[in-house]
Amino acid sequence: MSSVHVPETEAANAQFGLPQQVRFCTRCVMSNQRPSSSIEFKHTTDRKVRSLHIDKEGVCDACHVAEQKAHIDWVVQERELLQLLDRHRRGDGTYDCLVPGSGGKDSAYAAHILKSKYGMHPLTVTWPPLLYTDIGWKNFQNWIETGGVANLTLKPNGRVHRLLTRLAIERLLHPFQTFILGQKNLAPKMALSQRIPLVFFGENEAEYGNPIADNASSLRDKSYYTMNNLSEVYLAGHSVPELMERYGLRLNDLRAYLPADSEELERSKIEVHYLGYYLRWTPQESYYYAVEHTGFEANPVRTEGTYSKYNSLDDKIDGLHYYTTYIKFGLGRASYDASQEIRNQHLTREEGIALVRRFDGEFPERYFREVMDYLELRPERFLELCDQFRPAHLWTQEGSRWILRHQVS
Repeated sequence: MSSVHVPETEAANAQFGLPQQVRFCTRCVMSNQRPSSSIEFKHTTDRKVRSLHIDKEGVCDACHVAEQKAHIDWVVQERELLQLLDRHRRGDGTYDCLVPGSGGKDSAYAAHILKSKYGMHPLTVTWPPLLYTDIGWKNFQNWIETGGVANLTLKPNGRVHRLLTRLAIERLLHPFQTFILGQKNLAPKMALSQRIPLVFFGENEAEYGNPIADNASSLRDKSYYTMNNLSEVYLAGHSVPELMERYGLRLNDLRAYLPADSEELERSKIEVHYLGYYLRWTPQESYYYAVEHTGFEANPVRTEGTYSKYNSLDDKIDGLHYYTTYIKFGLGRASYDASQEIRNQHLTREEGIALVRRFDGEFPERYFREVMDYLELRPERFLELCDQFRPAHLWTQEGSRWILRHQVS
């Protein structure tokens, strides 16, 4: 097999900060190429990205977290949750906690259980998808109409959103960056504006491969959603001044994407927690709960790139996001789904390997042309970018065919 020349792009030079030696976890199907602790608003070349740690026995941090969960006394954890909620519960008609989401199974579960079981008064906030799928829009409506929660949605300037998404693809091959920025940054800022003391995200990212120490506390790492000054912020691979000068944007156009000011958030005493620290979080159980209580519906067809029908359904650009993780890290959507279900003992590793071999890297044809038209990006240009961003330590080329050098086995 011949080696591949990777063009001199910013991302290719950085190789995404990933280890050159590829190792797969011996329990799940994830490799050490999975990035963890990625700070989305940092510059792509500052090498803040860390990869999934796999120990000398061949077990990844995410599998160790799953192992630890089996020994947690969840009665004690729930008691801690009740103490936290009792300190902040309000009886004056105002909201006392905030749940970000768009009506997927996890946010539907979190908002409903906080209200119905624990007597809280949640406000839900939504950073909407780039392009809602039919099932995503239906589930969002069911969440609000059936789930019994109030909602504030912040829809960013469409022209700016398309521009930043297209630039994130061109500079970083990251179609999801603009969505992730809103997903991480919006909730704390809305809590500030509405004077709501508690924010609840779902499960800790340590369950998927972020450093295992991140799971030691219920509090979300502030580096995910705060900034010290504007100079440290990069959007779509550009500094904020560069975006303003080159593309004629104003600071107000970009403010929706920016993290909260760390000093302001500190003064506010707002606490940002993982609900999954207190309640045993199993995605499949969240799905069953959301179906029963909020009218959540699975996709009637299999999601491209994987075998599942109920994960991450709401955005037409989801498929492109997971296809680009396959290009950049050698890990597609089936790898992520199967690893999670192996850890939850819903699949064996052998079953997971078979599913990864069958579905990983499947091209997301269903919405591809529509997304390209919306972003005003030529389909041929997207495919060219995919080839430019393939790391040489992961891919080799035989004629016109690209082949992964390493596959789970």
